[in-house]
Amino acid sequence: MGRITETIKHLLIINVLFFVATQMYGEQIYEWFSLYFPKNEHFQLWQMITHMFMHGGFMHILFNMYALWAFGSPLEQMWGKNKFLFFYISAGLGAALIHIGVNYYYYNAGMSALMEAGISESSILEIINRGQYNTEWYKIAGQSTIDNFLAAFNTPVVGASGAIYGILVAFGMSFPNSELFLIFLPVPIKAKFFIPVLIALDLFSGVTGYSLFGQGIAHFAHVGGALFGFLMMWYWKKNQFNNNRWN
Repeated sequence: MGRITETIKHLLIINVLFFVATQMYGEQIYEWFSLYFPKNEHFQLWQMITHMFMHGGFMHILFNMYALWAFGSPLEQMWGKNKFLFFYISAGLGAALIHIGVNYYYYNAGMSALMEAGISESSILEIINRGQYNTEWYKIAGQSTIDNFLAAFNTPVVGASGAIYGILVAFGMSFPNSELFLIFLPVPIKAKFFIPVLIALDLFSGVTGYSLFGQGIAHFAHVGGALFGFLMMWYWKKNQFNNNRWN
């Protein structure tokens, strides 16, 4: 950790500006810039980018921006600003794609079950686009299937966490022996141990639905950002691309 590098500084400013805008204008900003499911009437293509700058509350943005500064600064110093920004945005897009892909699985499972019961897709979409649902659906497909179906369709995702998980992976692969101190565990843990465990916990929470970090977390977006971050780092290292700076 050290001084705030140029790209990190600009990303911090943009995130804070978006956060202030949400405090001033509320739901309208969330509706425009959060990432909705593609079949939701609120979905817009630009949300694939803008959701990375949206946050759900003060603690959400505080922890994300701290992680961006702490783990992103040494990477930008090593890579240069353009390469860092490319990596950051790419990891965020990867997180969004994985999140949407998982939601498509939940959406298709629920939609298929309801359509097999004789309900038309257009009728179902009309109901859920109004933010409503029919309690009889639970008798058709079961609570877990319908809950996941409705959450996938209706719940927008916000936050820089997906991109930051990519940054965490890059930091761990670049500085594996760096010792990290955690608030809840005041014992130094090397990055090469801590970061894989953190990702594994997110994967566990996403698969089981049992979250150790609280509710309303897009665990598969975290895993997606980490996966894309790893793939980029692996490719760059394999092709000696990691040694190049983009200033």
